[in-house]
Amino acid sequence: MDKTLTSFIATLRNADVRISPAETLDALNAVELTGYRDREFLKNTLALVLPKTADEKDTYDTTFEQFFKFAEVAGQHTTVVATDDSGEEEGDGEGQGQGDGQGGSAGQTKSSNTKRKGRPRFNEVTNEEKEPEEDLGTGETSNPVSALGKLLMQDSRVELSVRMADAAKEINLETIQVFTQKGLYTRRIMDAMGLADLLKEMSSLKQSFHLPDRRLAQELKKRQEFLREQVRDYVEQQFLLYADATGMRLREELLRKVKLSNVEHRNFRLIQEIVYRMAKKLVSMHSQRKKVFKRGTLNVPRTLRHNMSYDGHIFDLHWKSVKVDRPKVFAICDVSGSVANYARFMLMFLYALEDVMPKVRSFAFSSDLAEVTELFERNKIEDAIAKTLRDYGGGSTDYGQALVDFKKKCLDDVDNRTTIIILGDARNNYGDCKQDILQEIYSRSKRVIWLNPESRNTWNTGDAEMRKYTPYVHQAEECNSLVHLERTVSNLLKSIQ
Repeated sequence: MDKTLTSFIATLRNADVRISPAETLDALNAVELTGYRDREFLKNTLALVLPKTADEKDTYDTTFEQFFKFAEVAGQHTTVVATDDSGEEEGDGEGQGQGDGQGGSAGQTKSSNTKRKGRPRFNEVTNEEKEPEEDLGTGETSNPVSALGKLLMQDSRVELSVRMADAAKEINLETIQVFTQKGLYTRRIMDAMGLADLLKEMSSLKQSFHLPDRRLAQELKKRQEFLREQVRDYVEQQFLLYADATGMRLREELLRKVKLSNVEHRNFRLIQEIVYRMAKKLVSMHSQRKKVFKRGTLNVPRTLRHNMSYDGHIFDLHWKSVKVDRPKVFAICDVSGSVANYARFMLMFLYALEDVMPKVRSFAFSSDLAEVTELFERNKIEDAIAKTLRDYGGGSTDYGQALVDFKKKCLDDVDNRTTIIILGDARNNYGDCKQDILQEIYSRSKRVIWLNPESRNTWNTGDAEMRKYTPYVHQAEECNSLVHLERTVSNLLKSIQ
């Protein structure tokens, strides 16, 4: 039986598309007629057989694009092929999320100032967060010997994607069952790609007295770390496709842990429900703390004064009243394409917390900053978020211009009760980042928090400006899952009570 099609049907069933055995046979007959070479023709043909309702059609479209994503990325190297004996070339993308590499120059070459807002190239990934490296300067590097080393230094995203998908087939990634196996399967894929030979080569190069050898060792180390992150994203996406997540509790648990950039559109409604319940839980927890705190301590002079008529017996207790100074919160969200999903969930979460933080003002930008607070007050949250992303998303990202606009619009409203939350990857297309304005905001406000959806080891690569912004924020956190978001907002609530 066609393994590609049966895997795809199993994935659709996991996504709550009802498919009977008879419909499976119809799909098999259809594929025998159409084949796999024309992707769009295949999609339209199966759409006539498998989904039956409008919701199932939407789920089918999303799942098909995700399941056969690899064939589109690597189209010039491979087509979607299936036989009775072999697996498929369908893959599921190279697990890029927001940390996806876009290729780069050779080890000794500095990164080019590309105008696009891109992900870091392989040679831009640094290890500065973990340990200092020997400064070997720029210059000639040796040529790698191991197969994986050669692949990493080729800077070919397509070739790397092909090898990653092949390795996933070798280790039967589709058999992954639980989210905690993500690390295990990541390691297995890396091993299948040739990690052992790469590590041996790197160890030998590090001990070499030849400077180009040591430069190559450093470069391979950076690229190996970045590849590991790509593979983890790939495994995460495959888990969402293949794992038996029909149980609602299991599905909710895994959606709390996965990167928000890997969440499929069909799960947005469930994510919103999880976010709402998470917010209610935090509201309840911190409201209770506030009630206990408001009881305060006994106001002895006032209590004695009001009980003098009772001959010293204490009947009327008076407590020291504590006025809760409600904070102001400004949320500034980058809604450009690379962080649009993160902005969606961040705005959703902030507005669910309105009972605790009632003075929330939200702003969105790609370059020019616009306030969207009233938009959320007038519309349902789904419509408001969609309109925000449509009207202010896209375009060339310019953090400097956004800060200039914020200064004009709101700086006079910022005081020592104000918390500023910035959501974005700080990728500024090599423009003027205006960190002096952030410094002014920092000096006026109670707290500035930056939530970056990228991994820390990419914060200062390419056109990212976190190194310039970090001195003027009180807290900078990696935040790319609901678990991260819950932890960050919980800490925020503790600090402002």
